[in-house]
Amino acid sequence: MEAMRNSWTDDRLDDFAKHVDRRFDEVDRCFDDVDRRFGEVNGRLIRLEDRVEAGFDRINGRIDQLHRVIWILGSGALVTFVVGFAGIILTR
Repeated sequence: MEAMRNSWTDDRLDDFAKHVDRRFDEVDRCFDDVDRRFGEVNGRLIRLEDRVEAGFDRINGRIDQLHRVIWILGSGALVTFVVGFAGIILTR
């Protein structure tokens, strides 16, 4: 077995730097894959958000229609009560 060296030569430092660079390149490739996956998830979330917004717009439209119908029926009932009471008062 080779004895441990106490000093680093330029060649060993160059080899070490190449090894470190190669390892960081591998890490960069892994992060590129992660970035791509996050991009796909982000695209899905944007499409889902658009669908949810469209659903809420439809629900809001239905609530507005219901609100309008309640006002019409309430107004009709109020007019009916007023006319009914006026009729009772006028016929006595």
